[in-house]
Amino acid sequence: MKSLDAKQTFIVKITDCQNGTWQGKIVWAEANRTIHFRSMMEMLRLMDEAATAGIHHQEAVNE
Repeated sequence: MKSLDAKQTFIVKITDCQNGTWQGKIVWAEANRTIHFRSMMEMLRLMDEAATAGIHHQEAVNE
């Protein structure tokens, strides 16, 4: 498991709560990218994928 040396910044906007879960959007500040999500689990998965992509990008820059 790799450590997260390069910090990632997310801005989360919850726009609705239906079926017992959140809907909204995430802004990934480092990539200037906005992603919409339909559930809290999807939001967490998207954030995890973005953070992992940030680690791989940082490793490539450092090589």
